[in-house]
Amino acid sequence: MIYSLEAGGKRIRPLLVFATIDAFGMDPKKGLSAAAAIEMIHTYSLIHDDLPSMDNDDLRRGKPTNHKVFGDAVATLAGDALLTYSFEVLGNIPNDSITAETRLKLIVEMAKAAGTEGMVGGQVADMEGEGKSLTLQELEYIHIHKTGKLLGFSVLAGALIAGANQSQIESLSAFAHHLGLAFQIQDDILDVVGNEQEIGKRVGSDTTNSKSTYPKLLSLDGAKAALREQTHRAKANLAKTGLNTTLLMEITDLVASRNH
Repeated sequence: MIYSLEAGGKRIRPLLVFATIDAFGMDPKKGLSAAAAIEMIHTYSLIHDDLPSMDNDDLRRGKPTNHKVFGDAVATLAGDALLTYSFEVLGNIPNDSITAETRLKLIVEMAKAAGTEGMVGGQVADMEGEGKSLTLQELEYIHIHKTGKLLGFSVLAGALIAGANQSQIESLSAFAHHLGLAFQIQDDILDVVGNEQEIGKRVGSDTTNSKSTYPKLLSLDGAKAALREQTHRAKANLAKTGLNTTLLMEITDLVASRNH
């Protein structure tokens, strides 16, 4: 568990929790437990995603994948344990930090983002789409669920902890939706033009696994144009919140321009 958690990575999801709380002028450390829980879920998904029965990858975050070091069985259990522990961490947020109602809301929404309505459902659709020519709508469904839902929960968690009103939650959720698509489009682009040493994982895996991608459906230039459009829409929704979204804007730029 520790091997994969401490392997590095972009930490975009925890950053989104902290930056959202900061937008409300509150201490970002109030989101530490939620941020840790989300990163545990993300890391568990990577461990399982790399298994031979899934994408069968040898490299993650610049290091050998979990199953290459500890074997398939222990890697599977490490992922299971991280998923389970993430809910324990959320459930143990102190009463003087958030209300019981907010804690319950966080637990329910994280379960939805990680489960059949979110990441796991998207992963199943992704696997079933291998070797098929998907439409752009089908590809977006996969990415909204596989990647976007957990990114969206990262923003929602920060908003709930900060006590956001419904209008702010709606604008922040729309921001997260477009950010999630931008994130995945850039990921697809990097799988084509990225450097393995810079991005910390094998490039060309989408082609190897016969997956539909944005560059494949739209061309590389078309994918870059789609990335710019989703980034613009993400920022436009941030502007609607009336909050100090400087850090969220910076994260959006990081997602759109990242090399790793």
